[in-house]
Parts: sequence; structure tokens; C-alpha cells
Amino acid sequence: METKRPIRVLFVCAGNICRSPMAEAVFRHLVSEVGLADRFEIASVGTGSWHVGEKPHPGTQAILQRYGIHLYDKRAAHLAVSDFDHYDYVVAMDGENMEDMRRLRPALSGNVRRLLEYAPHSTTLDVPDPYYNGGFEHVYTLVTAGCKGLLTTIRQREQL
Repeated sequence: METKRPIRVLFVCAGNICRSPMAEAVFRHLVSEVGLADRFEIASVGTGSWHVGEKPHPGTQAILQRYGIHLYDKRAAHLAVSDFDHYDYVVAMDGENMEDMRRLRPALSGNVRRLLEYAPHSTTLDVPDPYYNGGFEHVYTLVTAGCKGLLTTIRQREQL
């Protein structure tokens, strides 16, 4: 039996300690719930390097724990130009992240979109950064909606 290449999904925010690791963990949880964990490679990074090597924000850790979602030993990482070619889906948390990515690679391909573009009933396209003012519960709600929509999109495209 032929082993298929994993579907590669990368979540991107500013520092990779709040939103993108939350999205990574939520998406990984959703994929596991439907029995597709072996079909995916899931990661997250930040457009800035100031938090590289740090654990996720305590607010991210707390909200994921509250909902029973395992974060594992995540450490912040920095976006590299090669990530655009490696990942099938590069998913930004907001418009500022998109602009940061355009500075790194001016001609972004169609595989780069904002997470809430996948959320069918979202009234916004930006997941707000809870770093300074909290709001982790709201961010979790948005991230979960976006991740569910993303998984539905991928399952339809990839016939999973």
C-alpha cells in the first residue's frame, strides 16, 4: 500500500506564543478526533523572532487546558521563506501577519490565507492578539471556528 505524503498545515501569528500555537493545538485535536492524525503535519511559527524558544503564553496554556486540548512541549519558532514551499496551507491569524509574510515573500500564493476565511459565519477576518489585554476565551472561540472550517475545506479538497 502506498503511503501518501502528509498534508502540511502551518499557523502563523506575530510571536508564536498566543494565537498560532493555540490554532496548532486546536487543529491537531480536531484532526485527531476524526482519526486523521497520521495524514497531517501541523506546526506554527511567528513572523517576529523575539519569542523564539519560549513556551506559549500562560493564557494560551490555560484556555487549552480548560478545554482538554493537549499542547505538548511547544516552543516558539520563527517563519522562514522555505516554509511557504514546504506547507500546503499557510494560515495567518490577521492582516498584519499577512503583510509581514508579503514582506518576506512578496508574491504569496493561494495557499496563504487568514484563518477566519475558513470560518463560514465569521463577521471578521482577524483573530485579535490577546497578548496585552487577554481575551483568550474569545480568541479560542474564533480559532476553533476557523480550524473547523479549515479541516472541512481540506477534507473536501483532499477527499478525506
